[in-house]
Amino acid sequence: MKIPPVLVPLLVSACLATARAQLPPLAVPADHERAMREGIILFKEHVRPVLVKHCLDCHGGKAVKGDFDLSDRPALIESQAIEGGSKGSRMIALMAHDDEPHMPKKAARLPDATIDQIRKWVDLGAPYDKPLVEKAGAAPVDKVVTAKDREFWSFRPLAKAALPEVNDPAWCRTPVDRFVLAKLEVKGLKANPPADRRTLIRRASFDLVGLPPTPEEVDAFVADPSPDALDKLIDRLLASPGHGERWARHWMDVARFGESHGYEQDYDRPHAYHYRDFLIKALNQDMPYDQFVRWQVAGDELEPSDPMAMAATGFLGAGAFPTQLTEAEFESARYEEINDMTATTGSAFLGLSVGCARCHDHKFDPIPAEDYYRMASSFSRTIRSEVELPLAPGEKPTKMQVTAEGYPHTKHHADDRGFPHFYPKTFVLNRGDVNQKKREASPGFLRVLMGEGREPSAWKVEPPSGWSRSDFRRATLAHWMTDPEGGAGQIAARVAVNRLWQHHFGRGIVETPNDFGAQGARPSHPELLDYLALELIRNGWKLKSIHKLMMTSAVYLQNADFDEARASVDRENTLLWRRAPRRLEAEPIRDAMLAVSGRLDPTMYGPGTLDENMRRRSVYFFIKRSGLIPTMMLFDWPEHLVSIGQRGSTTTASQALMFLNSKLGRDCAEGFAARLPVGNLAEAIRQAYRLAYGREPSEAEAKVAAGFLADETASQEKAGRPDPAKLALADFCQALLGGSEFIYVP
Repeated sequence: MKIPPVLVPLLVSACLATARAQLPPLAVPADHERAMREGIILFKEHVRPVLVKHCLDCHGGKAVKGDFDLSDRPALIESQAIEGGSKGSRMIALMAHDDEPHMPKKAARLPDATIDQIRKWVDLGAPYDKPLVEKAGAAPVDKVVTAKDREFWSFRPLAKAALPEVNDPAWCRTPVDRFVLAKLEVKGLKANPPADRRTLIRRASFDLVGLPPTPEEVDAFVADPSPDALDKLIDRLLASPGHGERWARHWMDVARFGESHGYEQDYDRPHAYHYRDFLIKALNQDMPYDQFVRWQVAGDELEPSDPMAMAATGFLGAGAFPTQLTEAEFESARYEEINDMTATTGSAFLGLSVGCARCHDHKFDPIPAEDYYRMASSFSRTIRSEVELPLAPGEKPTKMQVTAEGYPHTKHHADDRGFPHFYPKTFVLNRGDVNQKKREASPGFLRVLMGEGREPSAWKVEPPSGWSRSDFRRATLAHWMTDPEGGAGQIAARVAVNRLWQHHFGRGIVETPNDFGAQGARPSHPELLDYLALELIRNGWKLKSIHKLMMTSAVYLQNADFDEARASVDRENTLLWRRAPRRLEAEPIRDAMLAVSGRLDPTMYGPGTLDENMRRRSVYFFIKRSGLIPTMMLFDWPEHLVSIGQRGSTTTASQALMFLNSKLGRDCAEGFAARLPVGNLAEAIRQAYRLAYGREPSEAEAKVAAGFLADETASQEKAGRPDPAKLALADFCQALLGGSEFIYVP
């Protein structure tokens, strides 16, 4: 990489003191400042990579052979390797094959141009901007994680707080309500009463399955006189196959799931969809969350004979990766890949920006760079592979992308140039630079999430007898991450229940779901967060029980009524005194259009498609990073590059135009109109409102609709179009689909 001229003064300024100290009197050229500038740039750009790649292992890295130590400049001088300048240098004589033994010993002679650069560097005084590695035997420079660091709110043990006392216990339906009401009462605020049943079933249906309720389902719930009507509704929705499809999409955001490599070429990963199918199946089965985490990190080690466990490892390999690489990029690309696995694991399951410690100790959280590399070393040999497995006993094997060890690598264009796919060891890097290896990273975890005095060996998972495919580092990491007694299980539980709360209430108890660190938001209801996390663990890590606990609470059932007096006290509704209406995301908007129009194909699982006209649920779109679905992007579909904890929600003119002008909008409007009764205008209007909005039209709405249909029918007749009443009805249906009530749920 060529150093831009504008950066040279900054580079020189940063290295000036070190370089001056390293130039001995006998090696100082006449023009000291010029030598410093040129020598440091030459070293960083050309010399250091050569020494690290070809010389360092034997001369200052793993060993010091022939009394030549290149680890830093004092050691180089002491070795007398460059005494006499470039003409008398023993090191250069060996490199140039002018003396025995020829170096590098196990490689071809270095090119003349490279040797000339090293000669020039020696004549400039051989300055180092920093050591290549720490001196042999030196103790690692390591940030200390203290007991005070562990006192930060998210690192503390879960608190078993007593339920708060409240003045109005009759309002409370579940323990959740006491935590919310206690804070409202401190501010003198009253919560809203419950919404009507038509609103509640629509809210619950979109929350749990991502589809609107049918008119028949609405009528049944409204008419159900039993005291457990709400419980039965939520149980039915949680048992629906659509629940997994709805909530898998939330986890796909967190997992930055994509089905292509990304970058310029963006080659497809045609067998990656099994990870999406794993999510749907696991969430429908109510797989315990700790198992859900462990399988995504190490399913191939923990349950290698279970196709779901194998598919779960798609989490690690779901990120983008540049497949067209030059030889100079191989190692750096591999470290980028390991960083993607490490950082996403940290943010998805621990809610911590672990990746920020790659280049230096984390600036805000107690995560030393050493801890980052300890965690990253769990993925040293982990690569994408394609294996053939039967999805069920007796079925024909199908090809599946997994992210594991010991299987043949997934082929890509860098193979032809010798890309190794992984390196046997992961090194601690100075400032994240692969040319500045310090030492091999030993497996370990984040010490701030380990009990005082605990060692990584406490969570060691041993491979079964005869196992040789992998070293079970990932299984050990997964065990630590989900251990609520002395590992990271308590923060993992907090992160999990916070994600559920966010999707049910529009905002998490912690507003930054991927960051529970110092730069993230503080919990609005910390005692409630801990209560929910403890409930998750107590109930065997089952998520459906937490869904139900949240959704049967009085705070969830509130209506959306607004008044300025309460808003002036709590403008952002942080204390939850009302239900804030929310716009649906891209998937349930499109899925609802298909459902209302009678065009939705309920087929589950299998390969996705880029065909925007498909009729399956939107979770089955093929996610090609360079070819994202335009209609979905209009409604803030993520770009699938990094873990997304919370999507944005915009309002733009192009969204309205999608309903008015797109093929999807018109096709769904025509399908919607075809479901309405013919020859009974009043009944057609009534059924249209029930299908689209889950309610009857008001008297005023029915009157306006009838007037619109009459005028539009006359207009179509005047234009000479066939079947004008049918066209008018489709126009009316298209207007209903484009209404705010269709895409906003109170």
